[in-house]
Amino acid sequence: MPGTEGKPGRNCPRCPRLAAFRKEWRASEPTWFNAPVPSFGPLDARLLIVGLAPGLQGANRTGRPFTGDHAGLLLYETLKRYGFSRGTFDARPDDGLELIDCRITNAVRCVPPENKPTPAEINTCRDFLMPTISEMPKLRAVVALGKIAHDSVVTAFGTKKSAAPFKHGGKNALGNLTLFSSYHCSRYNTNTGVLTPEMFRAVFANVRRYLDA
Repeated sequence: MPGTEGKPGRNCPRCPRLAAFRKEWRASEPTWFNAPVPSFGPLDARLLIVGLAPGLQGANRTGRPFTGDHAGLLLYETLKRYGFSRGTFDARPDDGLELIDCRITNAVRCVPPENKPTPAEINTCRDFLMPTISEMPKLRAVVALGKIAHDSVVTAFGTKKSAAPFKHGGKNALGNLTLFSSYHCSRYNTNTGVLTPEMFRAVFANVRRYLDA
């Protein structure tokens, strides 16, 4: 089914390349989630975090954003540090972790080959990103992880990318919301020093100050 009410169905057919890739992995790993990954966290949260897409052996395997791969380690440690989660992150969807005043989603809901969605796939999946944003009545801040997520959020608000350029640690007004941007917490970025834990924490420290003001 394609999905209803702004959410992709388990067999969403809208991106043929992603649907074919998903089918391959269902055959190869039938116990994995292998479907569009739903958002995680409460609808009444004031903060939404937007990542790029599910990792093959992360969210595509476990069914929860940033769960089961390297990127989630820094993200969930940082969320706990700044009071956006309770419980222990154990990199599995049944670890009991809860998000507080925070929700996580992805710009593209299905795992793409080589972690690289095409522009067409990003545009198509924005039809699910926009309802995710609009269904959060108390939303005040969005954190975009990486330029692709940043640009997709900006486009979802009908703003020109040139008017809200991506910059790590940057902050842009989008309507009544504030968009904070960070380099993605991928293994590549953290291993190469493009993104350090201190740089990542600084973004969420800014978000916490903004929400508490």
